[in-house]
Amino acid sequence: MRISNIAYALSRLLLILAAAFVPSIVFAAVDGDGMLTIFLSQAAVMAAVAFLFGQLNLRPSELSVREGFLIVSLAWVLMSFLGALPFAVSGYVASITDGFFETMSGFTTTGATILRDIEALPRSLLLWRSLTHWLGGMGVIALAVALFPFLGVGGFQLFKAESPGPIKDRIVPRIRDTAVILWAVYVALSVLEFGLLAAGGMPMFDAVCVTFGTMATGGFVPRNPSIAAYPSAYLHYVIILFMFLAGVNFSLHYGLVRGRVKEFVRNPELRLYTSFILAATLLVIASRLRAGERFGEPLVRGTLFQVVSLITTTGFITEDYGLWKPFAQMLFVLLMVIGASSSSTGGGVKNIRVLVLLRSIGAHLKKLLHPRTVVPVKIGGRVVSEDAVSSVLAFLALYLLFFIVGTLAMLVAGLDIVSSVGAAAATLGNIGPGLGSVGAVQNYAHVPPVGKWVLSLLMMAGRLEIFPVVILLRRSFWR
Repeated sequence: MRISNIAYALSRLLLILAAAFVPSIVFAAVDGDGMLTIFLSQAAVMAAVAFLFGQLNLRPSELSVREGFLIVSLAWVLMSFLGALPFAVSGYVASITDGFFETMSGFTTTGATILRDIEALPRSLLLWRSLTHWLGGMGVIALAVALFPFLGVGGFQLFKAESPGPIKDRIVPRIRDTAVILWAVYVALSVLEFGLLAAGGMPMFDAVCVTFGTMATGGFVPRNPSIAAYPSAYLHYVIILFMFLAGVNFSLHYGLVRGRVKEFVRNPELRLYTSFILAATLLVIASRLRAGERFGEPLVRGTLFQVVSLITTTGFITEDYGLWKPFAQMLFVLLMVIGASSSSTGGGVKNIRVLVLLRSIGAHLKKLLHPRTVVPVKIGGRVVSEDAVSSVLAFLALYLLFFIVGTLAMLVAGLDIVSSVGAAAATLGNIGPGLGSVGAVQNYAHVPPVGKWVLSLLMMAGRLEIFPVVILLRRSFWR
């Protein structure tokens, strides 16, 4: 471990966080909400520390695999702690535990909240809360790789550790250019959604925050009723569209811009992702009709909205799905676990892993019938390596283990079984709203402090896809 590499990389992160406070500083100055000194002083301190490290002339070199994993894990803890300070110092949350939970929920795009009255917060703090979503959606480390030349040298180690999905493909040969492309697509889609929301009559400030939450598949909204605060079919359909797009592999978006339409349409993960949405929507509509609800456009729209919101792990709410039939709720838990596509901003297991698992099962069944036949696992005509298949199976086993341990921890903390399952699934999958006392119209304020730290760990493990967190616990990592 070379301390100079780790210190330099973290100092670049401080520069990004200091710059990210600027919009909130502007709103605090304009509104006179008492937050100006807090944001300004924290940004100044972080910039000064980063400048000091820059003056030390550390001359960083190529990052090793171990340094990459450590930097990513430390970075997410550090930025969640620093991002929590405005909440804690201002007194809008009861403790640093609540502030850390809220900020970790933001950066990991989980959207779980401990705030009972969101609209009581000043706009500068609400903007910072939503901005943590947008920064964490595409990845702060990916942004650092795009901005700083040094991190492009060994930045692939960081990019692999932070990016979602079992296979991290470079869109172009240079990893820095790949990060720039991904962020450019992300920004372009964000600007487009903001324009459509504003054109539909959503207030400008709200449109910015909702865009941040949508494109990051996060879920924070500056209104207590979530998206239900905007009873417009047009706005709902715009948000549905961009939640769907945010759950698609961003390399496919880039390919579509480059004219590779067939590659986009024929992508097997995209097809599975779309099939899950259509099938779940039809099943939930049937369940609601059987429960006696009246068929119509509002029912179809509300169902589609919740299905897309949960499978993309966005967590936006237009209706209280906790009142729907148990069948619909259990189907939603399944969608939470499956999640969106790899290399998207969504959480969950990811559709590509489900696809690899299904193809592996099929190959194994064929092998049982024809023992001497070689049956490779193929996705989109490409053979999936045995290492990739093993990685998927190991991830699924660890995901299940984290889910079980998280559920048991919530039971020990005093939550009932439904709420414990919902909290573990919602935080590990980076969804936000769960079931029971942490359901669609509830929050996490009542969870004991120990439970909030456990759930914060689950959020981080889910966002970093478990391996970077688990590997730090191995003795061999530190040798």
